[in-house]
Amino acid sequence: MNGIDPSRAPSGPGCIECEATQSWWFHLRRCAQCGHVGCCDSSPGQHASRHAAESGHRFVRSFEPGEEWFWDYRIQVMYERGPELTGPAHHPADQPAPGPAGRVPDDWVHQLHE
Repeated sequence: MNGIDPSRAPSGPGCIECEATQSWWFHLRRCAQCGHVGCCDSSPGQHASRHAAESGHRFVRSFEPGEEWFWDYRIQVMYERGPELTGPAHHPADQPAPGPAGRVPDDWVHQLHE
């Protein structure tokens, strides 16, 4: 499928930009074209959608355990399933959401974007 490269592994277990700034995320999304792992639009940084806008990569897949859906930023559509991507399929199971452990503020619910 154009815009999806199943051979690309995820960039890591958490949002690249949040890790660099020692920030936190609500949920994680994985770029289906290059493997960039970024935080969701509810997260303070909204790095997954920024990556899509800056790179032109239109598809992300949830990087949460038990979720297999894809999102197309270009046409704003969710797909329940898509092609199998190179693993891992989600962040480490012992990593909480929100995460990462130790960096989530006590008032995190009030910092989410709607």
